[in-house]
Parts: sequence; C-alpha cells; structure tokens
Amino acid sequence: MKGGKRTIRAQKKMKKIAYERIDILFRESDKFALRGKLDNADRCVEIARRIAMKNNIRMPREYKRRFCKFCYRYLLPGKTSRTRVNSKRGRIETECLKCRRTIYFPIHVKNKEK
Repeated sequence: MKGGKRTIRAQKKMKKIAYERIDILFRESDKFALRGKLDNADRCVEIARRIAMKNNIRMPREYKRRFCKFCYRYLLPGKTSRTRVNSKRGRIETECLKCRRTIYFPIHVKNKEK
C-alpha cells in the first residue's frame, strides 16, 4: 500500500535529519551574514523554517533568537538588529531594523546557592 503511515522509527529518523539540516542551514546563514550577503542568510532562514514546519518540529531556542519572528529576516547585531539588555524587566530586547518591531526574550536567572 503506497502512501501508508510512517512508523515511529521512521518519524524519529526524519526528525533527526530535519534538525541536522536546520543546524547546517543556520551555520551557512551565519557565514553569509558575516560576508555581507544578507539576502542569502534570509533565504537559509526561510528554508530552515519550512523544514521545521514540514516535519512538525520546534525550532531550537538558539536558532529562534537569530531571526525576526515578524518578518523572518536574519538578525545580525549591529547590521540588521539592535540588541539591549533590560535588567529591570529581566529581558533582552532585540529590535529588527528592517520591520522596526521589537522582540523580547526573557533572561532566566538561576538561583545561586548560599
């Protein structure tokens, strides 16, 4: 029977491959952005998002913080974004210079043992 359900083992294998490809794409987007090819970096982010959506997996936290969640542009501090630490509110504020929206990420402070 063609087009049947995937086994759990096959799904896990597909998810593992998807995470590997997302990792490769974000490494490539870093390289492109540092060379000044921001269009190519944006394209890598777009492909990585599509892979995550197609395989129904969450984008890892470290990668989520590298692109704007409104316009999906690659965020390179100083060139395409402005980042500040707001210690009073306990968050990192990143402003996308393309769409001018601000993205907030919480700062998790671990309790120190005395």
